Amino acid sequence: MDLLQWYEKGIEPDVYIESMKKHKENLLAIYDHFQLPDNYTLYAQVKEKQLKVIVLTEDWCGDAMLNIPILLKLAEATNMDVRILYRDQNLELMDQYLTNETSRSIPIFIFIDANGNEKATWGPRAKSIQDFVDKAQAKLPNKEEADYQDKFKEMILFMNKSFRDNSQFWEHVYKSLEHTLKQIS
Repeated sequence: MDLLQWYEKGIEPDVYIESMKKHKENLLAIYDHFQLPDNYTLYAQVKEKQLKVIVLTEDWCGDAMLNIPILLKLAEATNMDVRILYRDQNLELMDQYLTNETSRSIPIFIFIDANGNEKATWGPRAKSIQDFVDKAQAKLPNKEEADYQDKFKEMILFMNKSFRDNSQFWEHVYKSLEHTLKQIS
């Protein structure tokens, strides 16, 4: 399938959000509280490009909970149509967008033009968010340690709460997406 066909296979963001079982409230909290900066020049430039976005995700993903509401706000300001595909049901596409050529990390945002040509990709995290995650993971005990699973679960809870509540993280995601959109010719 080409990217336009993948896009057409995707579901509308509202359908995705309504079907969420894990992070729906957190995603909506970010969406409700994040305010786009007044960057009307960028929004007009992106609007002219008539982009569409394919989002590869799963609703259990904390990174998706953080990043998707920021993308949706940008999409509204720029008239970008967004379609969501579940990663685990679309591995053929996901495997074309592996992180570090090995990991099925999500979310992945694939920006395409009206003809389905890939213009840019983004994900799974802004660099500053990756740094935050790396520092949290560095504090974990070795996987062989008896308390690893408990510490890992604590770390995930801490990260998800941070993603939901720390508006600076939202700004970092926005800035990273903004940078990607500015690079599209």
